[in-house]
Amino acid sequence: MRVLGVDPGLTRCGVGVVEGVAGRPLTMLGVGVVRTPPDADLGHRLVAIEQGIEEWLDRHHPEVVAVERVFSQHNVRTVMGTAQASAVAMLCAARRGIPVALHTPSEVKAAVSGSGRADKAQVGAMVTRLLRLDAPPKPADAADALALAICHIWRAPAQNRLQQAVAQHTAKAAAATAASAAASNTASTASTTASKGRTA
Repeated sequence: MRVLGVDPGLTRCGVGVVEGVAGRPLTMLGVGVVRTPPDADLGHRLVAIEQGIEEWLDRHHPEVVAVERVFSQHNVRTVMGTAQASAVAMLCAARRGIPVALHTPSEVKAAVSGSGRADKAQVGAMVTRLLRLDAPPKPADAADALALAICHIWRAPAQNRLQQAVAQHTAKAAAATAASAAASNTASTASTTASKGRTA
């Protein structure tokens, strides 16, 4: 599985591509940051992020795009910028028909470090170790993007099993409902026929 991780942000949008499967060594195919100037117009910044992500999609052809799920922070401006950059990443993937997976920061931290409260230094150190890199990727946004990709690769098998279980349960419930409705209709028809027979 090849995953493009995106750590959304207006000024620095981290991007990283990891390939592999759960339970086996993973390989980093690329890591970087899409930057936009803080003093630029918002529309132009979003276009720059879109162009940057499109270049990564063209270069690496990921099967999935993993994006950090936006969560509440005290700084509303930061949340808005993160949400806007996140939406651009999802749009770029959806336009190409690439599945998008959202993971919360705590999910990512827990996946790569074992603790949902790990700090950026710990996440960077674990990413370096898991991908067998010489040094932690800089800046932290780049390391976070790789962590997102790793998180998805490791969590995908369990998520797929859960989705399959839900789908099977839904299908069985629908079949039971249909069978019940058919039985009810049959009983109603038989009752009507018997009633007509007695009237005749």
